[in-house]
Amino acid sequence: MPPPFFVIARKPVDTQPPPQNPLAALDSLPALTQITRVCTAEEIGLVLERLRESLSSEQRRFADWDIQADQQRSLIATAEAAALRDIHEELNRIELERFILAGSVAHLHQSCTHYRDLLAERALQIVVDEMQDAGKSVPPVSFALISMGSDGRKEQTLITDQDYLIVYEDNGGEQADSWFEEFGNRLVDCLEAAGFKRCTGDIMTSNPTWRGSYSQWRKRLFAIVRYEVEDFAKNMMDLIVLSDARHVGGNQLLGERFIELVRDMEKEHFRVLWGMARAATEMKLALGFMRRLWTEPSGDHKGEFNIKLLAWAPLVMNVRILAISQGLAATSTVERIRMLEQEGSFSPAVAKGLLDAYEVLTRYRILLQIKAIKGIQKDSYYLDPLMLEHEERERIRQAVLRIEDLQKSIHTTFNIM
Repeated sequence: MPPPFFVIARKPVDTQPPPQNPLAALDSLPALTQITRVCTAEEIGLVLERLRESLSSEQRRFADWDIQADQQRSLIATAEAAALRDIHEELNRIELERFILAGSVAHLHQSCTHYRDLLAERALQIVVDEMQDAGKSVPPVSFALISMGSDGRKEQTLITDQDYLIVYEDNGGEQADSWFEEFGNRLVDCLEAAGFKRCTGDIMTSNPTWRGSYSQWRKRLFAIVRYEVEDFAKNMMDLIVLSDARHVGGNQLLGERFIELVRDMEKEHFRVLWGMARAATEMKLALGFMRRLWTEPSGDHKGEFNIKLLAWAPLVMNVRILAISQGLAATSTVERIRMLEQEGSFSPAVAKGLLDAYEVLTRYRILLQIKAIKGIQKDSYYLDPLMLEHEERERIRQAVLRIEDLQKSIHTTFNIM
């Protein structure tokens, strides 16, 4: 029997798919009578007491984490730049411990996204104050900070990098361009100091591609959808990244107006949407001979596969394409799947299968992150299927097969040759 995947966990990972209604699942638990029917009166009392003690202990742990997290979040609004990293690391620690015990992907997403929004908003204010102290005055025009990637989808996990852009109001002229250039550079440094890694793809406010006035952004986007740019493939990927845009800080009306501009352009230019669909359906999956899980045949990761690139990312990407084509406002992958079911693009069975696929793939991504944080392995992407129980390995394989079916469906829907 292979060793357990994650040795720090107190109990083996549940191999059953998560229920659609967690509360209703309580009704399907083994009846207490199955345990107590062979017990004496004294033993029944001991069983009930043990259950009460266990539940009470777990309840206290969750209450303690809630108190600790509330205390740390309350510090963010007035924290100096140097203190943000410590607060960030402490909040990450709390969520890491909570995930090991509860294993809730949804809770981790919600909590990490919430406190990272607070940290980003505080970083904005710190940089504005720094600019004023340096004699650069207040922002010349109103602006908004927009997040993308996992943060834009409200799917933050334990390891994060910077995926932000800045849009500012028109009529600021060169003065505004110059001010926001320095502001964008300072903001990247401040976020890095607060524990947000620099984006390896350079999707950061220090990059002129990811900041500009509303009119500048509009012109830039029109050039992409009208195929007027030289490196169309790169610009297409930029547009895909923008599909997950979400307002984080600054002027909310401006942020929402910018996001609506992006969505309108994607919906109105079918050739661009078709190109995005083609890119999504051509993403490689971790499937090999006889539809078994494919793993690296040699090298440092022999016997492993990149769960992010070969499973999780294709799922997120293909769901995104359908959501855009249907004009859905949601950015979260789970919300998109549910809305696609509601409007008829997915049957209940397909939606349930994709939700299960997202949960299992994301859970292992988080467990890999924990192993990397704990120093158990170097990276947080490669998974060895043989380290899993057969049932869990099969659940991952079924998840990848569902993604393949989704790719085929989109391929047909968009008439991709």
